[in-house]
Amino acid sequence: MDTTDTNDQSNRDVEPPRLLLRPVRPMESGVGLPYAPENWPMPGDTWRWKVGPRITGKGTFLDRYLYPPKHLPGLSSTETMRKGTAFRSRLSLERYIRLAFPDADVHKFFASFSWAVPSTDGICMKRSIMPVYTSDGEDPMQDNVSDVLVCKAGNDKCGSLLMMPPSETEPMPCDICCSEPNFCTYCSCTLCCKSISVEHGGYSYVKCEAVVSEGIICGHVAHVNCALRAYMAGTVGGSIGLDAEYYCRRCDAKKDLVPHVNRFLEVCKTVEYQGDVEKILNLGICVLRGSQRVSAKELLNCIESTVIKLKCGTSLEDLWNDDTPTIWSDFSESGEGKDNDDALQSLQDVTPIEPMPFNHEAEMHKLEEEIREVLKALREAQESEYQIAEVRLHAQKECLGDLYRQLEEEKSEMSRRVSGSDADSLMTNVLKRMDQIRKEVTKLKEMEEVAKGFGRTRRGILEEYFHLTIEE
Repeated sequence: MDTTDTNDQSNRDVEPPRLLLRPVRPMESGVGLPYAPENWPMPGDTWRWKVGPRITGKGTFLDRYLYPPKHLPGLSSTETMRKGTAFRSRLSLERYIRLAFPDADVHKFFASFSWAVPSTDGICMKRSIMPVYTSDGEDPMQDNVSDVLVCKAGNDKCGSLLMMPPSETEPMPCDICCSEPNFCTYCSCTLCCKSISVEHGGYSYVKCEAVVSEGIICGHVAHVNCALRAYMAGTVGGSIGLDAEYYCRRCDAKKDLVPHVNRFLEVCKTVEYQGDVEKILNLGICVLRGSQRVSAKELLNCIESTVIKLKCGTSLEDLWNDDTPTIWSDFSESGEGKDNDDALQSLQDVTPIEPMPFNHEAEMHKLEEEIREVLKALREAQESEYQIAEVRLHAQKECLGDLYRQLEEEKSEMSRRVSGSDADSLMTNVLKRMDQIRKEVTKLKEMEEVAKGFGRTRRGILEEYFHLTIEE
């Protein structure tokens, strides 16, 4: 037999299988082909696969993991495994195979399945599902360094785009909000679905780090302002029962917000614009207001004192260079503001903040001006209401005057015609006119309720008789 024919027959024997690749969702997992080996190294051995949240510009997942059968040798001792029995890269898997199975054909192993996993959310995904072959010319162990990472929400500052080593914990698989085409676990708010901002240390959002299973956290994020408006942050009574906490709508876990707000002052020291500083501190006040916890109350007092200094004209430079001791450092040194005995003792030992000196007469003058403006606005409003009432009441009086004159004329006409069909017709008109007058008199009596003031007059009267639109 010809040598060429022998080589061709050998190549056909090792021809890679035809794989039908279906797009999968972020954080999805599965067993066996097409994304994990089957019957390797022994018949019946099946590998599991899983993908992460990040995708490349080609529409394939950047993060993908392989879980080998537990009976394979050297899994617990190999240095290629970061956690448990998951291979996180092709290089680590190749090293393991060469170490544990020196006689195995590594290229044939990788050719038996597809390492590339297409995403349902890939913006550059090739049209539909097509058969994919692994050619001998491709090295399945070589990564394509030209791939571009893409955030599902289109956020170029998304945390998933940062090239950081894999953490020991991963976000939970989610087929609810994360199944939406433009929702990203890393940067989309679970309440408004808009992207979060990492500006000023990411103070404006909170991340749920509740552990939902071994090595898996919730990982969903939300704007603090959105959570406050939805009564899912701050101090909320009722069945939720929050006390300076955050309630995650995705996993129902609660997160203490005191440590989060505790970072605000350090963040503000790096901010150059006073308006942004006040915005950050005011957000902290909204989170802490109403809390019954000692740590939250002390922290709230400190933030409010800082805001007062700003409003009294203290510059940012003087504010941060102030030698007056504050309680911020004590929070960090006492368990991030938690209500433990050491933290409470630390708060009790803190030297109170000296009151900021201010001009008492100037403050009283300011209050006097505010009250004067309020009374002026009240007088104008009352005068406007008086004018409206005057016009409408006099108009109703004129309406009744016209009806009375018509009634007198009709009665006079009827007295001159004592019999006949005309007299009957005039009697009918007189009765109708008297009934009309009774209705208009009743209307006038209802309108006279404005004597109590518009604020105490029924809404229907104001809308029907005075043509005023009253908001809910």
